[in-house]
Amino acid sequence: MFLCGYLPGSIPFGVLIARAHGIDLRQVGSGNIGATNAARALGRAWGVVVLVLDAAKAAVPMLLVGRFQPMVQAGGPWTPVVVGAGAFVGHLWPIFFRLRGGKGVATAFGAFLVLQPAAALAGLLTYALVYGATRISSVGSLAAALLFPLWLYLLQAPPAHMIFAAMVLALILWRHRSNIARLVRRREPRL
Repeated sequence: MFLCGYLPGSIPFGVLIARAHGIDLRQVGSGNIGATNAARALGRAWGVVVLVLDAAKAAVPMLLVGRFQPMVQAGGPWTPVVVGAGAFVGHLWPIFFRLRGGKGVATAFGAFLVLQPAAALAGLLTYALVYGATRISSVGSLAAALLFPLWLYLLQAPPAHMIFAAMVLALILWRHRSNIARLVRRREPRL
């Protein structure tokens, strides 16, 4: 089940779309392969496309696995979590891109859109409000990630989802460590 998520999660959509436009996404802006850097390099519309595709690479495998009810029921609440975790890890360390991936926010959003839609939408609203106030994407992402366990708790999410959220939060914070350092120095770029 982990590989069912990991392999599609490893598809670097930002890199592929940028290459189609003759741009090496790793050589522009922050060098990240995700939606924010794609928006900087290609324009906001393409950034949104990358965001949707990065979310879909978690959501689609989870929904497809959910169609196999006997297998999902045998694994209990952990089966979709394992698929979502595979997609998230695949985005961070993609096998198709020498384990050099993105920060995982959009892919985590896609996974939780399947697992806990109301909490995922609360996270998206958190991002939108904080980004709207600061115009700094990383601040919105970090705020959404930090508050997400609260949304899950308030919505009484099962323990499997809470444990997955804790893993996601830890890895998102770790992947944003350079952004956090720039924020402390007040050098994080606005979008």
